[in-house]
Parts: sequence; structure tokens; C-alpha cells
Amino acid sequence: MTQRRVTDNLNQLLEVLPPAIRNAVEKLEGLDNLIEIVLDLGRQPEARFPDRFVFLGDAQVTHQDIEYVIKRVGAFGSDNRAGIERTLHRISAIRNRQGEIIGLTCRIGRAVYGTIDIVRDVIETGKSVLFLGRPGVGKTTMLREVARVLSEDGGKRVIVVDTSNEIAGDGDIPHPAIGHARRMQVSRAERQADVMIEAVENHMPEVIVIDEIGTQQEAEAARTIAERGVQLIGTAHGNTLENLVLNPTLSDLIGGIHAVTLGDEEARKRGTQKTVLERKAPPTFDIVVEIQEKDRFAIHPDVASTIDALLRGFEPSPEIRQRTADGDVQVIQPAEHLGEPGPMYVYPDHAFGNPPGARRQGRVRGERMEREPLNSHQIREIKTVYPYAISRNRLERVITELKAPVHLAQDLETADIILTLKGQYRKMPKKLKEAERRNVPIYVIRSNTMAQMEGFLREILDMEEMVDPIREAEEAIRQVKNSDVPRELAPQNSYVRRVQHQLAEKYQLRSKSTGEEPYRRVTIFPN
Repeated sequence: MTQRRVTDNLNQLLEVLPPAIRNAVEKLEGLDNLIEIVLDLGRQPEARFPDRFVFLGDAQVTHQDIEYVIKRVGAFGSDNRAGIERTLHRISAIRNRQGEIIGLTCRIGRAVYGTIDIVRDVIETGKSVLFLGRPGVGKTTMLREVARVLSEDGGKRVIVVDTSNEIAGDGDIPHPAIGHARRMQVSRAERQADVMIEAVENHMPEVIVIDEIGTQQEAEAARTIAERGVQLIGTAHGNTLENLVLNPTLSDLIGGIHAVTLGDEEARKRGTQKTVLERKAPPTFDIVVEIQEKDRFAIHPDVASTIDALLRGFEPSPEIRQRTADGDVQVIQPAEHLGEPGPMYVYPDHAFGNPPGARRQGRVRGERMEREPLNSHQIREIKTVYPYAISRNRLERVITELKAPVHLAQDLETADIILTLKGQYRKMPKKLKEAERRNVPIYVIRSNTMAQMEGFLREILDMEEMVDPIREAEEAIRQVKNSDVPRELAPQNSYVRRVQHQLAEKYQLRSKSTGEEPYRRVTIFPN
């Protein structure tokens, strides 16, 4: 349990308010939860709380009231924001068509120490993290605490790129809430992207903290920072990860989305339309944290996999954490792994003597379910694969690259094994039902990616058979390095030979395949 401490310097905000309004505020209950004070010309002043608002007297706000506040705060920038020196409060202006200020929103800024305990382990991974959430939910407060924790407890070089001085407060001296982090002010909101790049080029940070990434230029600057190996902690407009997918300006933060047009045959094989959406590049942010409520967070630990799943129509299942009334953090929903865990497989009933309809399935890689593996004899017999709703072109490329002894079936009747997607298996279309009726093993992968297909092929080739050839190659490498004498290995198929060549290359030795199939073998030479 982490003890949280709140510092809000509320008295310094009250001092800039007209006396009558200040007195009304001081009489209110629950000031610890006060969000903002609103002064609009010709209307009653308001105090706003998370669940209510209160009028601060019957008198209407006058020009004199607004002038009283303006004279006691810092200068308003091009973004119509000002502050109070050495505090975190923000004063935002509303202007008329002539540029005169006719309304003020006095936002209470608070430093909440201990607020990131719920995601501290995520921040300390060193990966780039993006916070999402509606206005007022606490994103900026989180950034302050992140800057303090990483700079003080983590001992990292942290720079806060502070547009409108909202993170570290007004004035030239940053608020203690950001710890040992340094702060770079942004003269105009439109220069935020330039200052982000300047921070990396001039000041050698390990971490950059940035609030409200909202333009294409800022998204591009964020990608540049991440590509240089700097950890980026930021916030963006949007409540959920899906919002970013639909936002053409900010979608680059999660890898960018583009439309891909498939050929007729490919679309038919996949069982999709001809035009599909795919992720263009690796995400700028590795992890996305949705702040659903002040004490409830949804964490997407692998943004790339989550975006790929969203584009295929799957509902993301993030990890849900919640802080209890006692201050403890509980995981109330674990994240569903959407990475590249390898294929699911479904055994035919006859393999185990099960009654008809008693399907058994397990996961080959990642979290392994308690199921018997296929024995080596069964695996060696699997030579022909029928891809259902799977990209045949990609699968053929993987087979070629691995030089795997596998070929693709043109129809279900000639297949030894079926490969399909998880979504298709859930729907159980007619062809898959027919495969089950015929007791044909069905493997299920999560996505149409080459990594998933490679995992599937490696499994059906029974990688346990690789143990002896790899050990033989490693022993030959040791002997060659010690004696400078070439060593010839036992004959192997092309896939095993490829792995042996890769091992030799890893140890900076030369290798060559000689002989005719099926007696072709690898010889390892000194470098």
C-alpha cells in the first residue's frame, strides 16, 4: 500500500480572486475535490467539483472582476493560458472577437505524490508509455509524478517538454513536483514538436515527458524520439486505444493504419473483402494506459499486437487494475496475450479415442494448456497443409524461407492438416466442420502474420528432432575453433542444414553444404 500525499497550493490561487468570490470559495466544503473556478462576464461565478457545481454568490461577474484576476497572474500566451508562479494552477481565457478577455477558467493544479503506484512497474520497464483519458481524469497529474519518480528514484535524465507550463508550473523555476527532472518551456503551442526534437539533440535525455500530443508534427517528433532509443512518456487526446486507430492525425503513434487491396484469390482465401486495413509500422508507444477512472486503469502491454487484433475485428482484452479504498492495487482482469504465441491446435478425436464431438485443443507456444503433445510419428506424417482464411502467399513465402518439407493442399480432401484463424474456428464454418468430421487435425493461429505461420511450421516439423543435429553442430564448432581443422556433420534435410549454417555464422565460422540428397551435409571450416 502506497501513502498518497496531495499538494495544491490552493491559497495562492485564492489570492488572485476578487475578495467576494474568494470568501465564497473559502466557505465551501470539500475543497480537496475542487476542480476549477469559472468566471464568465455577466454570469454568476461557479465552483466546479467532479459531481456538482456551486454558484459563488448572486452577483454577476464584471469587467473589474476579470481585470482583478488578469493583473495578478502571469502573461497569457498564444494558447490563451496563464499561470501563477511556483504553482501548478492554470488560468485559461475566453476572448471576444476584439480579443478582449470576457471569461476565465481557473483550474486547480495538484501534485499528487504516490499516484503512479498503480502503474509504476509499467513506467519502470523503460518502454515508451502513452496515457489516454478524458479531460480532468488526471493525465497531467500522472506525468508530474512520473517525472519525479524516474528522475529521483530511478536516477534517470528526465526532461519535461512543458507547453503552457502546465506540468511544472508557471515561472522560470519548475515546481518541486517534477523532482530532479529538467523542464523545457514552449514559447508557442505550435512549437511543441520543435522543442521535443531540440530536447533530444541538445540535452541527452533518457526520458522525455510530454503532455497532449495533438498534431501530426508532434506525432512525427514522438516517433523520432522513440527511434533514437529515448523513453517517451506522454498523453494524447482520446479515451481509448480505438480512438487513436480512428484518428488520422494521431494513428502514427500506434503504427499508422493504411488500406491494402488484395487480389481476388487472396481475398477469397482469407474470407475477407478485397480492401483491408493493416498496421504500417511499429508503434511509437509500446504500451498504452487508459485512465478509465481516477483509480481504475486499463493497460495494453503490447500495442502492436492489440492494434493488429483490432484491425482483424477482435475485441481487445487489456489488463484492468484498480486501487481499493485501502490504497492497495488489484488486478481485476489479466490481459489476454495478443502477441505471437504460436498456433493453437485441435486434435482429431481418433488420436485419443475420445467420443465424437469431444474436441481437445491447446496452445503450442506461450501459455501451454494441459494437453498431450502430438507424438513424433504423427507429426512426421503431416506433409500437406490446407490454409483456410489464411494468406496463401505469405504461408508459401515462410515455407520457402524455412525450406520446410511442407506443401500446400489445393482442397480439403488432400490435406493432412488444416490451418485457420482463431476467429474462423470460433464460427466453425462448413469446411471446418467437415474437417472435424473427417478427423483432420486443425491448427489455429491468432493472425495472418508470417511470425505466426513460422511458429506453426516449426511445431509441425517437431523441433525436438533438431536437438541432436544442433548439439552435433555446436560440438563441431568447438572443435574447429580449438584445432582449426574442418569438421563434417551428418547428413540432414535442408531445413536442419540451414539452422546449422546459422550456428556457424553466429560463431564467425564458414560453412558449406556438400553432397547429393538425401546424403547432403554441412562442413564447418575455420574462418
